[in-house]
Amino acid sequence: MFTDVTCNSEIMKNATDAYFSLLQGFILPLDGTTQENKMRFIQNFKWTDTLQGNIPSAQQDAVFELVSMAFNVAIWYTKFASRLAGKENITEPEAKDVHRSLKVAAGIFKNLKEVHIPRLITPAEKGRDLEPRVIDAYIIQCQAEAQEVTIARAIELKHNAALIAALAFETANFYQKADHTLNTLEPECSSKWRKYLQLKQHFYMAYAYCYNGQTLLASDKCGEAIRSLQEAEKCYSRAEALCKEYRQTKGPGTTAKPSEQLFFLKLGSVIKNTLEKCQRENGFIYFHKVPAEAPQLELKANYGLAEPVPFELPPLSDQCTAEVYATFDLTKGAKNDKAKPKEEEVKPVKEPDLKPQKDTGCVIS
Repeated sequence: MFTDVTCNSEIMKNATDAYFSLLQGFILPLDGTTQENKMRFIQNFKWTDTLQGNIPSAQQDAVFELVSMAFNVAIWYTKFASRLAGKENITEPEAKDVHRSLKVAAGIFKNLKEVHIPRLITPAEKGRDLEPRVIDAYIIQCQAEAQEVTIARAIELKHNAALIAALAFETANFYQKADHTLNTLEPECSSKWRKYLQLKQHFYMAYAYCYNGQTLLASDKCGEAIRSLQEAEKCYSRAEALCKEYRQTKGPGTTAKPSEQLFFLKLGSVIKNTLEKCQRENGFIYFHKVPAEAPQLELKANYGLAEPVPFELPPLSDQCTAEVYATFDLTKGAKNDKAKPKEEEVKPVKEPDLKPQKDTGCVIS
């Protein structure tokens, strides 16, 4: 199902709800007591991680299976969003699906971090998907990419420049926070991801300074507007340089090409044209002095911020009853796999070779 291109969010939710409702029969107490479910530790589960190649993590714990499967469901939502966003002529309902899917993914990651991962008997190893730094970065990046949809929509509908600047500033801060979250991970597995987060941070700071400049010009503060747009140029140039560094950095994951996308190229033109307009008007009308220091952005968006959609597991399946539970005889169960520490590579699941009609720049997927 994860690789089925016809799968949509409704199909995925129905399937995962059915699975999680049954899986909880191996975790929740079913005998009317508060004692540990006797079946929680009967099966060894193996999952690979996004940053660690094909050597799997393994735990003999049904909670590990629950959080690992839910993690992959969240990743599916990011891939679904990326696939929709890659369409040439995306419709408004599809854009809303992209936005919601990223918030749903953030909500799943957040719920796992706060509720289910702490229940693991064996903590996640460093650099694995379930350890706090990695999962925090996923939560923050999902929110940031959801806000990118909001910004694109606000620009399309020609909303107030001050609102667009504030949203861009908040989004840049999200990317910076995600980057800082990963700064203590080993460079060989995090450098590529961090370069992407850094280029996105500078790109959206360029957006913020650009639209802040438009706001200042509308308030007849032409000198300050020029300085803000000059700072936008600097941030945009730094984002261009980081795009090249990102492409040259080796690491897990696919390589996006944000500098070749229309939204990236278009911002460069907007900054250039707006700065030239301000300079012309300053030479003819305002004659304002251009400040030496860039304006300190203290922007706060009151609308359009992306919050994770709360995630809850479905109720326990009706098939998981005390009577059924009593029939399980663990003396006839599978042998303890803990006696087999040998690590073997797991063949990656082959995903369909989807060629999006445009590069979305989405690094999560």
